[in-house]
Amino acid sequence: MLCFGLFLTTGNCFTQELAILKYKGGGDWYSNPTALPNLITFCNQNIKTRIDVKPQTVEVGSTDIFQFPLLHMTGHGHVFFSETDAENLRNYLLSGGFLHIDDNYGMQPFITKELKKVFPDKDLVELASNHKIFNEPYRFPKGLPKIHEHDGKRPQAFGIFHDDRLILLFTFESDLGDGWEDAEVHNDPVEVREKALKMGANIVKYAFEN
Repeated sequence: MLCFGLFLTTGNCFTQELAILKYKGGGDWYSNPTALPNLITFCNQNIKTRIDVKPQTVEVGSTDIFQFPLLHMTGHGHVFFSETDAENLRNYLLSGGFLHIDDNYGMQPFITKELKKVFPDKDLVELASNHKIFNEPYRFPKGLPKIHEHDGKRPQAFGIFHDDRLILLFTFESDLGDGWEDAEVHNDPVEVREKALKMGANIVKYAFEN
């Protein structure tokens, strides 16, 4: 299990938990309220995690983010990181943390701009379908699955790497979070929700083990 640099002097390591990332800018960071509890339940039942089914919420500029190996961020629109927020998030990711950003539709132009504050020298790069995150424990030979249509574009997964480790995943034109929500929210077929949950489990496993 990875330890954050902030905690190395005390010997504390990451617990096996995840948190929702709260950000500024007016975007609905709180959307898809049933998504993470359902994903956590799926992971606890199928990949032997023991995550609290009630995920905590942490602010991007808070040192509380260093308590979690995985942060989940979503929304439909505006995102804003202050310089302090960006520095804190950068330190978190370079210390071993992982951020999954799931575009719930309309987030892409804003988050792309704000990530340049976090890593001015790094670009989002599209992940190939043979990346580990698409293959363990569940195989997705074509890469990121399509859950909701939105603009009808193909689903894409982009990443930011540090020392060959994927530290940030941005999922676009897929909307995994909608597939994690309670069945009656979007009336997705069972097989679509299952694909979303399995891809989510791959993300959780990767974040906890790499």
